Amino acid sequence: MVRVTFFQDQSQQLTGFDCLGHAEYADENDIVCAAVSALVITCINSIEAFTEDRFTCESRQEDGCIRFRMQGDSGSASQLLLHSLALGLEEMEGNYGECIDLIFEEV
Repeated sequence: MVRVTFFQDQSQQLTGFDCLGHAEYADENDIVCAAVSALVITCINSIEAFTEDRFTCESRQEDGCIRFRMQGDSGSASQLLLHSLALGLEEMEGNYGECIDLIFEEV
């Protein structure tokens, strides 16, 4: 199962996320893992390419872990991209709930 934990402050600003695990939807060509990866990587790359905001990102391929954290205040473009990621993953959770679990934690 892929578990994605979004971290948000009291004003509902997303400050980062942890993505961990593999969906195990299929033995080969796992469409759920591929979709989660595509959404997550596109979000990170878009924040890097289209904003001036700073962040840290660590990944481990062996367990599918990606840890992403905004550094300092983030602008509206980064917030839009992070909320878009959350929306896409929520839609996936609705269709593949046995493979993906979304958690929102206040920090």
